[in-house]
Amino acid sequence: MIWPSAVACFAASAVTAEAAPKFPFSLPRQSLPQSLETVGTVTHSNIIFSPRAAKGHIAPPLKGSYSVAEALRRLLKGTGLAFSLTAGGSYVISQRADARAPDDDETPVDTPASAELYEAAPIIVTGSRIDTPGFEAPTPTLHVTRSSLDIGARPNVAAALNDLPQFRGTISPQTSGTNTSAGAAPVDLRGLGINRTLVLLDGRRFSSENDLNTVPTVLIKSVDIVTGGASAAWGSGAVAGVVNIVLDEDLDGLRLGGQAGISSRGDAAEHRFEGAFGTGFADGRGHLTIGAEYLDNRGVIPKVSRPTVGRWSTVAAGNGNFMLTPDVGFANAAHGGLILSGVFTGKAFDPDGSLRDFRYGTVIGNDMIGGEGPSNDDISPLVTPQRRYSALGRMSFAVSDALKITAELRHSRMWNDYIWFGDHNRGNITVSADNAFLSPTIAAQLLAAGETSFRMGRFNSDFPFPRIDFARSTTQATIALDGKIGGHWRWSGYYSRGEYHNDIDTPGFVLATNFNQAVDAVRDPVTGQPVCRVKLTDPSSACVPINLFGEGSPSPEALAYVTGTPRQRATTRLDVGGFSLRGEPFSLWAGPVSIAAGIEARRESIRQTVGALDLAKAFRTFNFAPIVGGFTVKEAFGEILVPVARDLPLLRKFELNAAVRLSDYDTTGSIWSWKLGATNEFFPGFRARFTRSRDIRSANLAELYTQLQTGYNTIIDPLKGVNVYVLSYSGGNPGLQPETASTLTAGFVYAPPAIPGLHLSLDYYRIRIDDVITTVPAQDLVVRCFNGNQALCAHVERDAAGNILYTTSSYLNLSQYRTRGIDAELLQRLKLDRISSLPGEVSFRLLASWVDSLTTDDGVSAIEYVGSQGNSFSFGVPRWRVNASIAYDSDDFGGQLRLRHISAGNYNSTVKLLNNRIPAYNYVDLLMRAHIAAGAGAKMEIYANISNIFDKQAPNGSLYSPFYDVVGRYFSLGARLGF
Repeated sequence: MIWPSAVACFAASAVTAEAAPKFPFSLPRQSLPQSLETVGTVTHSNIIFSPRAAKGHIAPPLKGSYSVAEALRRLLKGTGLAFSLTAGGSYVISQRADARAPDDDETPVDTPASAELYEAAPIIVTGSRIDTPGFEAPTPTLHVTRSSLDIGARPNVAAALNDLPQFRGTISPQTSGTNTSAGAAPVDLRGLGINRTLVLLDGRRFSSENDLNTVPTVLIKSVDIVTGGASAAWGSGAVAGVVNIVLDEDLDGLRLGGQAGISSRGDAAEHRFEGAFGTGFADGRGHLTIGAEYLDNRGVIPKVSRPTVGRWSTVAAGNGNFMLTPDVGFANAAHGGLILSGVFTGKAFDPDGSLRDFRYGTVIGNDMIGGEGPSNDDISPLVTPQRRYSALGRMSFAVSDALKITAELRHSRMWNDYIWFGDHNRGNITVSADNAFLSPTIAAQLLAAGETSFRMGRFNSDFPFPRIDFARSTTQATIALDGKIGGHWRWSGYYSRGEYHNDIDTPGFVLATNFNQAVDAVRDPVTGQPVCRVKLTDPSSACVPINLFGEGSPSPEALAYVTGTPRQRATTRLDVGGFSLRGEPFSLWAGPVSIAAGIEARRESIRQTVGALDLAKAFRTFNFAPIVGGFTVKEAFGEILVPVARDLPLLRKFELNAAVRLSDYDTTGSIWSWKLGATNEFFPGFRARFTRSRDIRSANLAELYTQLQTGYNTIIDPLKGVNVYVLSYSGGNPGLQPETASTLTAGFVYAPPAIPGLHLSLDYYRIRIDDVITTVPAQDLVVRCFNGNQALCAHVERDAAGNILYTTSSYLNLSQYRTRGIDAELLQRLKLDRISSLPGEVSFRLLASWVDSLTTDDGVSAIEYVGSQGNSFSFGVPRWRVNASIAYDSDDFGGQLRLRHISAGNYNSTVKLLNNRIPAYNYVDLLMRAHIAAGAGAKMEIYANISNIFDKQAPNGSLYSPFYDVVGRYFSLGARLGF
C-alpha cells in the first residue's frame, strides 16, 4: 500500500518537531502521505489541513486544524506505525509489533478532543497563553462554528450568541429602544454585565466598546467562549469570561452572498450583502484576506404592533400589590391638551380650540387603563432599525522560516435616524386665564369662576417628535510579528491603534426657558396680536408665542423656537501593544514543561464635546455632558504548565496550570490577578478539570468619565404605591475602585473512544465579585432606597409631594455580586455511512445552563434575581435555559432544527405583581441549505431560515426583554457563491 510507505518516507525525512512549528510550516512534498497534497499554514500550535487537498481513498482526509502531534496520530491511525515525542522534542515514528494495514473503508475513530463539535475544530487556547501542542486549558470553553451561527438569521454575531444559554441579551436593538446605546451589540456572559465579558478579535482587544456589529460576519470562522475567569491570561474585564472571535485568515478564493428577511407581519425587513476574497502570493509565503458586508434592518415600529408588548404596564392594585395590565396610557395628558385643575378639569381641547369631555378609562395614579390616554408605545420603536457596513483586510507574509509579519485594517460604520420617544408635558403646564390663544368664551368662564390659571397636560404629537440620529464608526489598524528562537521558543509582538466615533443628534427636545416664555402669551396692547409676555418688558427677546390648545395648533415658527437638538460628538481611542514569549525550556518524566510570559500596555481615552445648548443645560428633559478622560495600564504576566503524571492508573495525563498578572493603572494603582488549574485524564476519554482564580476589573471610560445615557422607564414606586413613567439618567464616577472576583470552576469532559462522535461536558461555577462596579437599574434603585439604603435615596429625585421626578443611576461600588450554577453540553455525531449506504452526518447537540443563584448585595439588602426575567431593567436571568438541535449535513444538502427553552419564572421578582408568573417558553427554529454546482470551480449554497416557527408570542408586558422574542415568526432566504 502507498499509505504505509509514504509514512515511512515521512519518518526517513528526519522532520524534527519543535514545541510549536515555525511560520509558515510545510513538510517536504516527498514526505507527505499521498492522500494529502499539501499542509497549510500554522497558527500557533496548529496545522491547518485543507479537506480539498485529499485525493482518493488511501487515507481519510483531515479537515480542520490540529496540533502537529494530533495530526500525526490521526494520519498514522490504523497503519501499523506508532508515534511518540522524545524528550528533545523530535517526533519518532516506528513500526508496531501488531501492525496491520487498514481496510479500504476504515476511518479513524474520533479522538476525545473537546474542541470537536460539528466539524473538526482547532485546539482552543483562548483560556490560556500556553500554546503547546495538545494542551487543553482547565478553564471551560465552548466552541461555536460559523455554521452554528447561521441558524435564526440573526443580524449580527452578538444576536446569534444571545441564543445560547450562557448569554444574556442585555443591550440589543430590542432592549435599547429609548436610550443612547440604541442598536449596539455587545455580549454579556451569565448576565454579569457587558463590561465583565472581554471580547477579543483573534486574541487581541479591539476598539468600539465591544460592539460586534463592527466585525464582518463573512470573515468569521468560529467563536471561542471561555465561561470562567480569565483575567490572569487576558487582563481586566474577563471576570465572567472571554469571547474570542476567530477570523478565517486562510480563505482561498472568492465568496459572495446575499440575504433577505421579513417577519410574518411584514415588518423587520432586512437585506444583507457580503463578500470576501483570499489568496496566497510569493509561492505561498504570503496571504491576503479581505471581506466586507452591508446590512439594512428596518426594525419594528411602533411598539403596539405587537399586542402582548405595546401599552402594557404595571399599575397599582391596592395593599401594596400591582398588576401587569394592557392598554395603559397617560391619565394626565391628551393630544391637544387636557385640563387637570379648576372648573374645566377633565376637559380636552379639540383642534379648533374648543373643549370636550375627555374619555377616561380606569385612572390609577398618573396612568389610565382604556380610555383615550396616549402612550409613547403608539409611536416609538419596539426593535430599533439599524444600517451598517463593516470591512476588514489582512495581509501576512513569512519573511523567513523564523519570522512572520501580519498587518490588519478594520473599518465599520453604523447609523440610523428614527423616532425615539416623546418630550411631553404630563400635567406640568400652567396656563394663565389671560392667555392670548384661549377662546374668549373659555376665558370669560374662568373669570366668572374666579380662576386666574389652570394646569394642563399635553401629549405633544404635533411637535417635531424627538428622533435619534446617530452614527458610530470605528477604524483600527494592527501590525503583528510572530517568530521563533531556536528549537523551543516562540515569540509574538503587536501594536494596535483604534478610534471609535459616536455622534448623536436628537432633534425635537423642548427648551425649558423658551417653552415657558412661549406658553405665557398675551395680547399686545398696541397691535392686539398674540405676543410673549416677556416681550412686553424686553423688546429684544426673540420669543415666539405658542398656541397649545388643540392638536396641530402650534405654528412652525413657535415650534422652532421651543425645540432644539441635543448633540454629542465622542471619540474614544485605544492604543494597545504587547510582547509574549512561549516555550518548553525543559522536560520532566511526564512531558515538557511549558511557560508563557509577556508584557502589555494600553492607553484608553475619551473626548466628548456637546452642543452649546447642552452646555447651557437648556433642555428640560436631558442634556448631553462633555467628557474628557483616560487611563493607562501597564501589565506583566506569566503562565506555566507542568505535566505531573502520565500513563499511570487513574493518572493518564495529569497537568497543573498556573498564571499570574500584575496590572498597574495610573488611576487606581497596582492590582494582582491569578489562576490555578488542574486537569487529569482518569481513563480513556474522561478528563476532569478544576480552576480557582482571582479576577479583576478596573472601571472603564464610560464608568469613570460618563458617556451620558438617558431613557424613560415605567417603574413601580413602593413609597406612593403607583407606577410612574420617569426619566432615568446614567453617568460616571471617577472615584470608582477596581472590583475583584473569586471564581471556582470544576467539571469534566467525556468522549469515550468506544462511542465515536460522543462528547459530554459538565461544569460547575461559582463567582463572587466584591466592590462591584455597576449602575443600579431604576426599579432596583427605588426599591433599595425604600428598603433603607439612604445612600441610594440620593439618586432618586422627588418633588415636594413625594412624586419621583427622575432617577440617576451613576456608577457605584456595591458590596457584593454572587452567582453559581452548572453548564452542560452533550454532542453526538454519527456518520451515516457507518450504519447505512446514506451519505452525510447526523449530529445532535444539547447546551444547558442552570443558575442556582444570582444575587446583589448593597450592604443593606440582598436581592435574588434568578427567575426575574420579564424585563431588562433588572439583572434577572432564568433558572434554566436549554438549546437543543439536531442537524444533518452532506455534500448536497443540510438542515438543522433547533429548540430554545426558557424555564418558567417571574416578570419581576423585586415587586409584588399579582400576575407575575411567566410560563416556560419554547421556540423552534429551522435552517435548510442546499449546495448547487455553479460551473467549473464554483459552488452555490442556497439557504432558508424560519425563526420561531410556531409564532410564539412574547409574554405580556415583556417590552425590552433580553430573553423573549418580540418579533414573532421570521423568514429569511439567502445564497452564497464560492469560487
